[in-house]
Amino acid sequence: MPSTETERACQLLRDAAPADPNATIEDVRAGFERFAAQHFVPGPDVTATDVDAGGRPALWLRTPGVSEDRTVLYLHGGGYAIGSARAYGDLASRIGRAAGARVLAPNYRLAPEHPFPAAVDDAVAAYRWLLVRGTHPEDIVIAGDSAGGGLTLATLVALRDHGDPLPAAGVCESPWVDMEVTGASMDSKAAVDPLANREVMQQMADAYLGGADPRSPLAAPLHADFAGLPSLLIQVGTRETLLDDALRVAERAQAAGVDITLQEFDGMPHVWQLFASFLPEANDAIQSIGAFIRDKTGRLRSGTVSRVAT
Repeated sequence: MPSTETERACQLLRDAAPADPNATIEDVRAGFERFAAQHFVPGPDVTATDVDAGGRPALWLRTPGVSEDRTVLYLHGGGYAIGSARAYGDLASRIGRAAGARVLAPNYRLAPEHPFPAAVDDAVAAYRWLLVRGTHPEDIVIAGDSAGGGLTLATLVALRDHGDPLPAAGVCESPWVDMEVTGASMDSKAAVDPLANREVMQQMADAYLGGADPRSPLAAPLHADFAGLPSLLIQVGTRETLLDDALRVAERAQAAGVDITLQEFDGMPHVWQLFASFLPEANDAIQSIGAFIRDKTGRLRSGTVSRVAT
């Protein structure tokens, strides 16, 4: 049963939605940055260092005692249109702390000014930048939430298709993988999801695609071939309209022989991991991510599928 703090998280998600339907994208972005600065504050021992990573500004996030030999490439959410490395710095640094890893969080280009495939190109460039600097692929995990979860999968597919050495694993939190928003949970969870609905998701999809094919595998990884991808961890809440995105992509990855763990968190809303400052289930999810990253880095594995209800 969900903890009593769950409703507080859901209300904060409602509060994060733009109040003015006619607000410009610049106003929406600025509003979210203010919201994040108020509610998603990294711990005082987190160091954030600005860096140019493959041509895009990024943050190195470190907590005391993390290994420089274990790296998370973190791709933030925000529907490909809002968000930043700094706004998601608390979540990214908590994952790094749990994993004992440093975190590189790039500010990939945002839509509608920079539509697909700009975000994919920037994520690939950041990964290659890590390799050029001497980071071993088996010591890297790519992770992301929401749109960043879909971007994580797209980046893995793009790297495979380009012949790049693949990272040890990928982590997807509440991933958005369907640009046509066809999942049945878009309707079945509409009354309980405090943030995402079909209309909003379709608007974001149109802005990101910029006229591209909504079934392009790198825009909508639901339609990608997952053969040969590294181990994946997918987390999703059962209160999400994007629940079926996670379930369907997990099924496709499993069918392609990918070593995958799917964790469903009862009663949790979209990207509940953001609320780790007070939500027990968020901390549970982050600790699970950390354990997964620790287990997978330093060696590539293939194996069976496990499914965990949490």
